[in-house]
Amino acid sequence: MSSAIGIIGCGWLGLPLARVLLEKDYQIYGSTTSEGKLAEIKKQGIIPFRIVLGEDNIEGSISKFLAPLEILIINVPPKLRGKHKENYVRKMELLYAAIMSTGIKKIVFISSTSVYGDIQGEVTEDTPAIPTTASGKQLLMAEELFRKAKNIKVTILRFGGLTGPGRHPISFLAGRKGLENGSDYVNLIHLNDCIGMIVFVLQNNYWNDTFNGVFPDHPLKSEYYTSEALKRGLPAPEYVLKKSEKHGKLIKSKNILNKNYVFSTPITQ
Repeated sequence: MSSAIGIIGCGWLGLPLARVLLEKDYQIYGSTTSEGKLAEIKKQGIIPFRIVLGEDNIEGSISKFLAPLEILIINVPPKLRGKHKENYVRKMELLYAAIMSTGIKKIVFISSTSVYGDIQGEVTEDTPAIPTTASGKQLLMAEELFRKAKNIKVTILRFGGLTGPGRHPISFLAGRKGLENGSDYVNLIHLNDCIGMIVFVLQNNYWNDTFNGVFPDHPLKSEYYTSEALKRGLPAPEYVLKKSEKHGKLIKSKNILNKNYVFSTPITQ
């Protein structure tokens, strides 16, 4: 059997990722914050743990979860919307401290292209990260936290907007009026390619690196979201189109493409 891999966050991305890794003969340990999901996770062949990362403590048997692992995939996005805006960095600091007392050798940290902020034009992994949102700022601090880990190889995956089964940005945009970013580029990635990139990193041992994850096609938002709304029978969003030479960020997945990764799933699916 291959290495024992832990996935913190067996949700929309983590659970199907676990299924793919199980098929490749990895032993998978998976965490969820929900007691009710433990049976479902176990049924998939994953060794389940209830782990809740907090700002002041970690609920659950985090030491037992981490102890057998060689590789840990951290798939926990910041929760900075609504009334309670958590201190995501503090949560990651507690997790970092727990990891340091284990034998984990490699970490994949799932981040976001939001760390690039409002930069205009083409963006690659060489572009300085200058986040402007609270989530982008905290993700970048978390990236830097794990990068400093001694004796652990860390790879950062910065995914663009996520799309796939049961999840598409048009769900939030349908019928909205007066949108002003219609001339901006789309920077999305399908669930299949999120999984594909993670597996690609693991199987080729691409460690101590940073990879953007965005599908190579970049239609303008007004065109793309109008088309996606019509395809789904939803009211199209209405954009206030302005003549401008600026089109926002165009995020290139330069590093992963240079290693001959082939994106499998168009963002029109």
